[in-house]
Amino acid sequence: MIPFKDDNPTTIFPFATIGLIAANAMVFILQVTSPVNPREITLAYGAIPNYLLKFDAVQPIHPFLTLFTSMFMHGGLFHLGGNMLYLWIFGNNIEDRLGHIKFVIFYILGGIVAAYSHAVASPSSMLPMVGASGAVSGILGAYVLLFPRAKVYTLVFFGFFARVITLPAVFVIGFWIVLQFINGILSRGLVNQGGVAWFAHIGGFVFGILLIKFFLGKSRRKINLSLFL
Repeated sequence: MIPFKDDNPTTIFPFATIGLIAANAMVFILQVTSPVNPREITLAYGAIPNYLLKFDAVQPIHPFLTLFTSMFMHGGLFHLGGNMLYLWIFGNNIEDRLGHIKFVIFYILGGIVAAYSHAVASPSSMLPMVGASGAVSGILGAYVLLFPRAKVYTLVFFGFFARVITLPAVFVIGFWIVLQFINGILSRGLVNQGGVAWFAHIGGFVFGILLIKFFLGKSRRKINLSLFL
């Protein structure tokens, strides 16, 4: 099931969303064109859980700064493409509600919370975490709370065949977060085996749900909860 657009109009041009996508793309281009070994770049600027909790300054930059560098780095083209697709689909509506500056702050804080969620879940891990998925997860959490009934155009595969169907955002994003929880539970004990930082996704998502009302402010806290009543 692959979402590729929503039917949820906005009132402002998504400068911040496009800017974040461009920044992620530019960093990825720098990664793949750098003469430095990709593994060395990841070890230098990725967020390493053990260092984040101990603040051991053994990387070229302070571990806290890797919270920012890591969320703009990606492990491959599909990794980048998937994250940016979700950011494009759901980010513009959150930017529309928050405004450009608040949206960027919300995005960055979601990424930080996500990184620490993964670090707390895997405190002894020495594997660097990279990617925007934690920050994007915060956007998804906000979106499902603000626009649960928004229509999302989704490519669904039936064996060798695929069909485009429209589904409510609460179903698409709900299905996604359930997968994160299942995989997160199944991944326990595999601290140094690599793979996806499932608890970063969960942490970012919870941040988005809990903090979006605070970021909206009193004058903009119109949330459609009719779906859940």
